[in-house]
Amino acid sequence: MRTSLLFSCMLFLIAVYANAQTDVAVTDEELTKYATAMDSVNELTIELMDSITSMVKNTSVMSATRYNDLSKIIGDESKLAEAKATPEEIDFVKSVADYKSKSTSEINTAFQSLAKDYVGAATFNKVKKALTSDAELKGKYESLMEELKKDNTRTEE
Repeated sequence: MRTSLLFSCMLFLIAVYANAQTDVAVTDEELTKYATAMDSVNELTIELMDSITSMVKNTSVMSATRYNDLSKIIGDESKLAEAKATPEEIDFVKSVADYKSKSTSEINTAFQSLAKDYVGAATFNKVKKALTSDAELKGKYESLMEELKKDNTRTEE
């Protein structure tokens, strides 16, 4: 009886382990889709940052340094008064923040769509989880991302 119970437990554990192993296996196609989606999101993020940088550099309202200083305190009226922020400066900082918020929301929507519709939610989660525990897979992913980055219109500096 005891041997039978032990044998049954061992078979159960082997079955669970084998199932866990097959759930974690990531194909090259799955990894490529995941990397392509992540590269697309990265490129959208870089484009957003470039747009914001351009807005700040090309404004006649204030310098980039002044923008950086005011953007840190934009929600604090007393600090804005202390910094002698003009209504035009405040409006500009808020307009950039609104643009960033709207664009970030659009990027998040695109990210969710890519994860769900292009990669597939289950596959996306499987690859994401596997990347945290499989060093070899992570290396392949990083190499793939470097290759995909070469095709981007602009790369991170």
